[in-house]
Amino acid sequence: MNNSSGQSTLQLIGPLLIILILILTFAFFMPRVSAGKTIVAVAAGMILFMVGFASSQIALYILIFSMLLGPEIVVGMTAGASLGRGVTLRLDDFLLVIIGFSWLARMALYKELGLFLKTPLNKPIAFYIIASLISTLIGALMGRLDLKTGFLFVVKYFEYTVIYFMVVNHLHDKKQIRHFLWALLFTCVVVSFFGIAQIPGGGRVSAPFEGEVGEPNTFGGYLVLMMAITIGLFLTTDSLRDRLIYGGIIVIAFIPFLFTESRSSYLAFFPMLLAFVWLSEKRKPIIVSLLFLVLLLPLVAPHVVKDRVAYTFTQRLHPGQHVHIGSVRLDTSTSARLLSWGDALEDYVSHPIFGFGVTGYGFVDAQFPRMLVETGMVGMVSFIFLLWAIFTQGKSVFRETTDIFHRGVSMGFLAGFIGLLVHAIGANTFIIVRIMEPFWFVLGMVVMIPEVDSKSSFEELTVEGHL
Repeated sequence: MNNSSGQSTLQLIGPLLIILILILTFAFFMPRVSAGKTIVAVAAGMILFMVGFASSQIALYILIFSMLLGPEIVVGMTAGASLGRGVTLRLDDFLLVIIGFSWLARMALYKELGLFLKTPLNKPIAFYIIASLISTLIGALMGRLDLKTGFLFVVKYFEYTVIYFMVVNHLHDKKQIRHFLWALLFTCVVVSFFGIAQIPGGGRVSAPFEGEVGEPNTFGGYLVLMMAITIGLFLTTDSLRDRLIYGGIIVIAFIPFLFTESRSSYLAFFPMLLAFVWLSEKRKPIIVSLLFLVLLLPLVAPHVVKDRVAYTFTQRLHPGQHVHIGSVRLDTSTSARLLSWGDALEDYVSHPIFGFGVTGYGFVDAQFPRMLVETGMVGMVSFIFLLWAIFTQGKSVFRETTDIFHRGVSMGFLAGFIGLLVHAIGANTFIIVRIMEPFWFVLGMVVMIPEVDSKSSFEELTVEGHL
């Protein structure tokens, strides 16, 4: 990998668009906030900007802890009639704006740092962003959506990729990867304990600071990813102490995971585990553990979990509201979701190339049908291209690295990615910021592993006097 001096305009346009759009979004909402809040926001923003400008490392740690622990204070809203709901911008969104802008300013001032590092994902990210913007612009011109609303939704779709570019530009050694990962795992433990504390109160468990209505499905997807990364580290480490720590983290995260009662997350959990059978060299112990888990879970799972799964097939009859698969009757919630997918696929043919535009179609709670109907074949192909690039890069890094810790990180990430692909069947997984922020952060670390390994090997040879 080399610095941006050798990059093409196409490779730069994606990251630049992300930063520009976030800055414009910030400027748009500031006049809507009261004078007092504006003064506080500006003062806090200036401090945060200076911190981020002085140290990208501190800024990245702030981002890690804010991913799930930052309060989601509503600071702005715009109507979105086509979706029946508006665009809500929260503290996390503006945190990314400020830190992203401070990082961009630092890169511009210290030109020796480069601007955007060339990575295998630059082109797929740029294609995906451009396709979404074009489809939304066309949708607005044709009167299918409000441009302001669509534009702001596109911003939220891609704000997390700022984290990716910050990580790949900042990472230089294995020590950084290890410290960032421990910060991510610490955050996971904290929010897991928060979830556990909710269990006695009844109801579905969700992450902290999610407002009046929690998002258990989002929390479940996040935990699938973090458990996968931790399992990858557990399977590759030779240290008994580390195995005990990783095992403890898995157990702590698994408890609130069960009580999210998120069927999409349950569905994602087992493909994630099966991915380790394919990736790990310890296949027999994994297969035995999986069989044991499958046999044990029905016996020891909490009643709320059993009831939630059974509800899918045993809900009382509501005539005309159920989808039947053979002789199996699905509950009304699952049926409504499947029917909305069918409607989206039928309506897609009305605008097959660029779709209805982002927010130009009614809400669809599934990533792939939503992507197809909103951005058309162009957007769908660019999205699949991006997912394929992520998968191939993750697999390549896992196959090539010889560092045990790096193998654990890359294997866990790859298994988590497979789990999230399944999670996306019943959720808009790849546009949910609280899942995508840690996802893209870890992806940035995985992408940089080959360069970190290369640098480590060079330094070892230099110390040994071979160079």
